[in-house]
Amino acid sequence: MRILSIESSCDETAAAVVEDGRRVLSSIVASQVEEHKLYGGVVPEIASRRHCEAINGVVREALVQAGVGLDGIDAIAVTYAPGLIGALLVGVNFAKGLSMAAGLPLVPVHHLRSHIASNYIAHQELEPPFLCLVVSGGHSHIVEVTDYTKMKVIGKTRDDAAGEAFDKAARTMGMPYPGGIHLDKLAESGDPDSFKLPHPKVDGSPYDFSFSGLKTAVINLIHNAAQKGGELPKADLCASFRKAVVDSLSDNFIRAAEDMGYKKLVLAGGVSANSLLRRRISEECEKRGWSCYYPPVSLCGDNGAMVGAQGYYEYLSGNISGMELNARATMSIE
Repeated sequence: MRILSIESSCDETAAAVVEDGRRVLSSIVASQVEEHKLYGGVVPEIASRRHCEAINGVVREALVQAGVGLDGIDAIAVTYAPGLIGALLVGVNFAKGLSMAAGLPLVPVHHLRSHIASNYIAHQELEPPFLCLVVSGGHSHIVEVTDYTKMKVIGKTRDDAAGEAFDKAARTMGMPYPGGIHLDKLAESGDPDSFKLPHPKVDGSPYDFSFSGLKTAVINLIHNAAQKGGELPKADLCASFRKAVVDSLSDNFIRAAEDMGYKKLVLAGGVSANSLLRRRISEECEKRGWSCYYPPVSLCGDNGAMVGAQGYYEYLSGNISGMELNARATMSIE
Protein backbone atom coordinates (compact mmCIF):
# COMPACT_ATOMS: atom_id res chain seq x y z
CA MET A 1 0.00 0.00 0.00
CA ARG A 2 1.39 3.39 -1.02
CA ILE A 3 0.57 6.52 0.94
CA LEU A 4 1.28 10.08 -0.12
CA SER A 5 1.94 12.02 3.08
CA ILE A 6 2.06 15.75 3.82
CA GLU A 7 3.62 17.59 6.79
CA SER A 8 3.36 21.35 7.48
CA SER A 9 3.03 21.68 11.26
CA CYS A 10 5.85 24.21 11.76
CA ASP A 11 8.50 25.54 9.37
CA GLU A 12 9.17 22.57 7.08
CA THR A 13 6.98 21.86 4.08
CA ALA A 14 7.38 18.14 3.50
CA ALA A 15 5.89 15.34 1.46
CA ALA A 16 6.76 11.68 0.94
CA VAL A 17 5.55 8.44 -0.58
CA VAL A 18 5.75 5.51 1.83
CA GLU A 19 4.97 1.89 1.09
CA ASP A 20 3.40 -0.36 3.74
CA GLY A 21 4.45 1.98 6.53
CA ARG A 22 8.11 1.00 6.37
CA ARG A 23 9.63 1.63 2.92
CA VAL A 24 10.28 5.23 1.88
CA LEU A 25 9.98 5.68 -1.89
CA SER A 26 10.54 9.44 -1.71
CA SER A 27 10.93 12.20 0.86
CA ILE A 28 11.10 15.92 0.06
CA VAL A 29 11.59 18.67 2.65
CA ALA A 30 11.56 22.41 1.96
CA SER A 31 13.07 24.10 5.01
CA GLN A 32 12.53 27.70 6.09
CA VAL A 33 15.34 27.75 8.67
CA GLU A 34 17.47 30.37 6.93
CA GLU A 35 14.61 32.86 6.79
CA HIS A 36 13.53 32.35 10.40
CA LYS A 37 17.14 32.77 11.57
CA LEU A 38 16.66 36.48 10.92
CA TYR A 39 14.09 36.60 13.74
CA GLY A 40 15.66 34.15 16.18
CA GLY A 41 12.75 31.71 15.88
CA VAL A 42 9.76 30.69 13.81
CA VAL A 43 7.39 33.50 12.81
CA PRO A 44 3.98 31.79 12.31
CA GLU A 45 2.69 34.24 9.68
CA ILE A 46 5.81 33.84 7.55
CA ALA A 47 5.78 30.07 7.98
CA SER A 48 2.18 29.84 6.73
CA ARG A 49 2.91 31.95 3.66
CA ARG A 50 5.97 29.90 2.75
CA HIS A 51 3.97 26.68 3.07
CA CYS A 52 1.45 28.09 0.57
CA GLU A 53 4.26 28.85 -1.86
CA ALA A 54 6.08 25.53 -1.50
CA ILE A 55 3.48 22.82 -0.98
CA ASN A 56 2.44 22.21 -4.58
CA GLY A 57 6.01 21.81 -5.78
CA VAL A 58 7.03 19.67 -2.80
CA VAL A 59 4.15 17.22 -3.30
CA ARG A 60 4.76 17.07 -7.04
CA GLU A 61 8.47 16.35 -6.48
CA ALA A 62 7.65 13.58 -3.98
CA LEU A 63 5.52 11.84 -6.60
CA VAL A 64 8.18 12.30 -9.30
CA GLN A 65 10.95 10.98 -7.04
CA ALA A 66 8.82 7.94 -6.15
CA GLY A 67 8.09 7.31 -9.83
CA VAL A 68 4.32 7.21 -9.35
CA GLY A 69 1.32 9.32 -10.23
CA LEU A 70 -1.79 9.77 -8.15
CA ASP A 71 -3.17 6.64 -9.81
CA GLY A 72 -0.42 4.72 -8.02
CA ILE A 73 -1.35 6.13 -4.60
CA ASP A 74 -3.80 4.36 -2.26
CA ALA A 75 -4.39 7.08 0.36
CA ILE A 76 -3.32 10.57 1.41
CA ALA A 77 -2.09 11.15 4.96
CA VAL A 78 -1.67 14.60 6.48
CA THR A 79 -0.55 16.08 9.79
CA TYR A 80 -3.58 17.84 11.28
CA ALA A 81 -2.48 18.36 14.93
CA PRO A 82 -0.75 19.69 16.95
CA GLY A 83 1.26 22.62 15.59
CA LEU A 84 1.04 26.20 14.32
CA ILE A 85 -2.58 26.51 13.26
CA GLY A 86 -1.93 28.56 10.14
CA ALA A 87 0.81 26.22 9.00
CA LEU A 88 -1.31 23.11 9.64
CA LEU A 89 -4.22 24.56 7.70
CA VAL A 90 -2.11 24.80 4.54
CA GLY A 91 -1.28 21.11 4.59
CA VAL A 92 -4.73 19.97 5.66
CA ASN A 93 -6.55 21.97 3.00
CA PHE A 94 -4.14 20.91 0.27
CA ALA A 95 -4.57 17.26 1.28
CA LYS A 96 -8.37 17.63 1.35
CA GLY A 97 -8.40 19.11 -2.13
CA LEU A 98 -6.13 16.39 -3.47
CA SER A 99 -8.21 13.70 -1.78
CA MET A 100 -11.42 15.03 -3.32
CA ALA A 101 -9.92 15.49 -6.78
CA ALA A 102 -8.28 12.07 -6.90
CA GLY A 103 -10.96 10.15 -5.00
CA LEU A 104 -8.46 8.89 -2.45
CA PRO A 105 -9.04 8.21 1.28
CA LEU A 106 -7.90 11.00 3.61
CA VAL A 107 -5.98 9.89 6.72
CA PRO A 108 -5.50 12.38 9.61
CA VAL A 109 -2.22 11.92 11.50
CA HIS A 110 -1.11 13.26 14.89
CA HIS A 111 2.31 14.93 14.69
CA LEU A 112 3.80 13.22 17.77
CA ARG A 113 2.58 9.81 16.66
CA SER A 114 4.47 10.47 13.42
CA HIS A 115 7.70 11.16 15.28
CA ILE A 116 7.35 7.80 17.04
CA ALA A 117 6.69 6.13 13.67
CA SER A 118 9.99 7.43 12.28
CA ASN A 119 11.52 4.51 14.17
CA TYR A 120 9.49 2.02 12.12
CA ILE A 121 11.27 3.28 9.02
CA ALA A 122 14.71 3.09 10.62
CA HIS A 123 14.16 -0.22 12.43
CA GLN A 124 12.16 -2.69 10.37
CA GLU A 125 11.99 -5.13 13.29
CA LEU A 126 10.49 -2.65 15.77
CA GLU A 127 6.94 -3.37 16.88
CA PRO A 128 4.82 -2.28 19.86
CA PRO A 129 4.57 -2.58 22.79
CA PHE A 130 7.35 -0.28 24.01
CA LEU A 131 7.97 2.85 26.05
CA CYS A 132 8.86 6.00 24.14
CA LEU A 133 10.43 9.32 25.13
CA VAL A 134 9.15 11.98 22.71
CA VAL A 135 11.18 15.18 22.99
CA SER A 136 10.94 18.20 20.71
CA GLY A 137 10.75 21.98 20.70
CA GLY A 138 7.18 21.95 21.94
CA HIS A 139 6.75 18.59 23.67
CA SER A 140 8.40 16.34 26.25
CA HIS A 141 6.39 13.16 26.81
CA ILE A 142 6.91 9.63 28.10
CA VAL A 143 4.45 7.56 26.09
CA GLU A 144 3.38 3.96 26.55
CA VAL A 145 2.83 2.55 23.05
CA THR A 146 0.74 -0.61 23.40
CA ASP A 147 -0.16 -0.78 19.69
CA TYR A 148 0.49 1.27 16.57
CA THR A 149 -2.51 3.51 17.28
CA LYS A 150 -3.00 2.96 21.02
CA MET A 151 -0.90 5.23 23.24
CA LYS A 152 -1.00 6.56 26.78
CA VAL A 153 0.93 9.50 28.24
CA ILE A 154 2.81 8.38 31.37
CA GLY A 155 4.70 11.61 32.01
CA LYS A 156 5.04 15.06 30.43
CA THR A 157 6.47 18.50 31.02
CA ARG A 158 4.51 20.82 33.30
CA ASP A 159 5.91 23.96 31.64
CA ASP A 160 8.63 24.34 28.99
CA ALA A 161 9.57 21.50 26.67
CA ALA A 162 13.18 20.30 26.60
CA GLY A 163 13.71 21.60 23.07
CA GLU A 164 12.34 25.01 23.98
CA ALA A 165 14.70 25.19 26.97
CA PHE A 166 17.67 24.30 24.76
CA ASP A 167 16.75 26.90 22.14
CA LYS A 168 16.15 29.74 24.62
CA ALA A 169 19.33 29.05 26.55
CA ALA A 170 21.29 28.94 23.29
CA ARG A 171 19.74 32.20 22.09
CA THR A 172 20.73 33.90 25.36
CA MET A 173 24.29 32.74 24.70
CA GLY A 174 24.17 34.41 21.29
CA MET A 175 23.79 31.29 19.15
CA PRO A 176 21.77 31.40 15.91
CA TYR A 177 18.41 29.63 15.45
CA PRO A 178 17.88 26.70 15.85
CA GLY A 179 20.00 27.06 18.96
CA GLY A 180 19.69 23.55 20.38
CA ILE A 181 21.84 22.09 17.62
CA HIS A 182 24.63 24.61 18.17
CA LEU A 183 24.47 24.18 21.95
CA ASP A 184 24.82 20.41 21.59
CA LYS A 185 27.89 20.74 19.37
CA LEU A 186 29.65 23.24 21.63
CA ALA A 187 28.81 21.17 24.73
CA GLU A 188 30.95 18.32 23.38
CA SER A 189 34.08 20.37 24.16
CA GLY A 190 32.94 21.58 27.60
CA ASP A 191 33.08 20.33 31.19
CA PRO A 192 29.58 19.23 32.28
CA ASP A 193 30.47 19.62 35.96
CA SER A 194 31.57 23.28 35.76
CA PHE A 195 28.22 24.75 36.81
CA LYS A 196 25.83 23.39 39.41
CA LEU A 197 22.41 23.81 37.88
CA PRO A 198 19.02 22.76 39.34
CA HIS A 199 17.47 19.41 38.48
CA PRO A 200 13.75 20.18 38.94
CA LYS A 201 11.35 17.42 39.98
CA VAL A 202 7.55 17.43 40.21
CA ASP A 203 6.27 16.39 43.63
CA GLY A 204 3.87 13.46 43.45
CA SER A 205 4.51 12.91 39.72
CA PRO A 206 7.82 11.03 39.34
CA TYR A 207 7.59 10.79 35.55
CA ASP A 208 6.74 14.45 34.84
CA PHE A 209 9.29 17.09 33.83
CA SER A 210 9.83 20.77 34.56
CA PHE A 211 12.38 22.80 32.62
CA SER A 212 11.26 26.37 33.26
CA GLY A 213 13.34 26.83 36.44
CA LEU A 214 16.41 25.29 34.85
CA LYS A 215 16.08 27.54 31.80
CA THR A 216 15.67 30.60 34.04
CA ALA A 217 18.70 29.62 36.12
CA VAL A 218 21.06 29.50 33.16
CA ILE A 219 19.66 32.72 31.66
CA ASN A 220 20.17 34.49 35.01
CA LEU A 221 23.75 33.23 35.17
CA ILE A 222 24.47 34.72 31.75
CA HIS A 223 22.76 38.05 32.51
CA ASN A 224 24.47 38.42 35.90
CA ALA A 225 27.88 37.82 34.36
CA ALA A 226 27.16 40.34 31.59
CA GLN A 227 26.07 43.00 34.10
CA LYS A 228 29.39 42.60 35.90
CA GLY A 229 31.32 42.87 32.65
CA GLY A 230 32.39 39.25 32.77
CA GLU A 231 32.01 36.39 30.36
CA LEU A 232 31.25 32.79 31.23
CA PRO A 233 33.08 29.84 29.59
CA LYS A 234 30.44 29.10 26.97
CA ALA A 235 31.39 25.49 26.22
CA ASP A 236 31.35 24.59 29.92
CA LEU A 237 27.99 26.29 30.42
CA CYS A 238 26.54 24.47 27.42
CA ALA A 239 27.84 21.14 28.71
CA SER A 240 26.47 21.74 32.21
CA PHE A 241 23.07 22.84 30.93
CA ARG A 242 22.83 19.93 28.50
CA LYS A 243 23.73 17.48 31.27
CA ALA A 244 21.02 18.89 33.56
CA VAL A 245 18.35 18.53 30.85
CA VAL A 246 19.46 15.03 29.85
CA ASP A 247 19.70 13.94 33.49
CA SER A 248 16.06 14.89 33.98
CA LEU A 249 14.87 13.22 30.76
CA SER A 250 16.81 10.00 31.21
CA ASP A 251 16.19 9.60 34.96
CA ASN A 252 12.41 9.83 34.58
CA PHE A 253 12.38 7.69 31.44
CA ILE A 254 14.43 4.88 32.97
CA ARG A 255 12.42 5.05 36.22
CA ALA A 256 9.16 4.71 34.28
CA ALA A 257 10.51 1.73 32.31
CA GLU A 258 11.66 -0.03 35.49
CA ASP A 259 8.37 0.60 37.29
CA MET A 260 6.25 -0.54 34.34
CA GLY A 261 8.43 -3.49 33.33
CA TYR A 262 9.41 -2.27 29.87
CA LYS A 263 12.68 -3.50 28.37
CA LYS A 264 12.23 -1.96 24.93
CA LEU A 265 12.85 1.81 24.89
CA VAL A 266 12.44 4.24 21.99
CA LEU A 267 13.46 7.87 21.44
CA ALA A 268 11.63 10.20 19.05
CA GLY A 269 11.30 13.88 18.16
CA GLY A 270 13.73 16.62 17.23
CA VAL A 271 15.64 16.52 20.53
CA SER A 272 16.25 12.78 20.07
CA ALA A 273 19.08 13.98 17.81
CA ASN A 274 20.88 15.30 20.91
CA SER A 275 24.15 13.40 21.12
CA LEU A 276 24.30 13.14 24.92
CA LEU A 277 20.70 11.96 25.21
CA ARG A 278 21.32 9.21 22.66
CA ARG A 279 24.47 8.09 24.45
CA ARG A 280 22.89 8.19 27.88
CA ILE A 281 19.80 6.14 26.98
CA SER A 282 21.93 3.65 25.02
CA GLU A 283 24.25 3.20 28.01
CA GLU A 284 21.41 2.81 30.50
CA CYS A 285 19.74 0.20 28.29
CA GLU A 286 23.00 -1.67 27.72
CA LYS A 287 23.64 -1.88 31.48
CA ARG A 288 20.24 -3.47 32.00
CA GLY A 289 20.21 -5.69 28.94
CA TRP A 290 17.36 -3.72 27.35
CA SER A 291 16.90 -2.86 23.69
CA CYS A 292 17.10 0.80 22.61
CA TYR A 293 15.90 2.41 19.39
CA TYR A 294 16.18 5.93 17.98
CA PRO A 295 15.89 7.31 14.45
CA PRO A 296 18.82 8.56 12.36
CA VAL A 297 19.33 12.31 12.63
CA SER A 298 17.78 12.73 9.17
CA LEU A 299 14.45 11.47 10.53
CA CYS A 300 14.50 13.31 13.87
CA GLY A 301 13.25 16.60 12.45
CA ASP A 302 9.87 17.11 10.78
CA ASN A 303 9.48 15.16 7.54
CA GLY A 304 6.80 13.59 5.39
CA ALA A 305 8.10 10.02 5.61
CA MET A 306 7.21 9.69 9.30
CA VAL A 307 3.67 10.90 8.51
CA GLY A 308 3.36 8.21 5.84
CA ALA A 309 4.62 5.54 8.24
CA GLN A 310 2.07 6.39 10.93
CA GLY A 311 -0.60 7.08 8.30
CA TYR A 312 -0.38 3.46 7.16
CA TYR A 313 -1.25 2.15 10.61
CA GLU A 314 -3.95 4.80 11.10
CA TYR A 315 -5.51 3.67 7.81
CA LEU A 316 -5.43 0.01 8.84
CA SER A 317 -7.17 0.94 12.10
CA GLY A 318 -9.98 2.66 10.18
CA ASN A 319 -8.97 6.22 10.98
CA ILE A 320 -10.22 7.86 7.79
CA SER A 321 -11.66 11.35 7.60
CA GLY A 322 -13.99 13.23 5.30
CA MET A 323 -13.93 16.82 4.09
CA GLU A 324 -14.90 17.98 7.59
CA LEU A 325 -11.30 17.44 8.76
CA ASN A 326 -9.88 20.57 10.39
CA ALA A 327 -6.50 21.49 11.83
CA ARG A 328 -5.99 21.58 15.61
CA ALA A 329 -3.27 23.60 17.35
CA THR A 330 -3.32 21.31 20.39
CA MET A 331 -4.36 17.68 20.82
CA SER A 332 -3.36 14.82 23.08
CA ILE A 333 -1.41 11.97 21.49
CA GLU A 334 -3.96 9.62 23.06
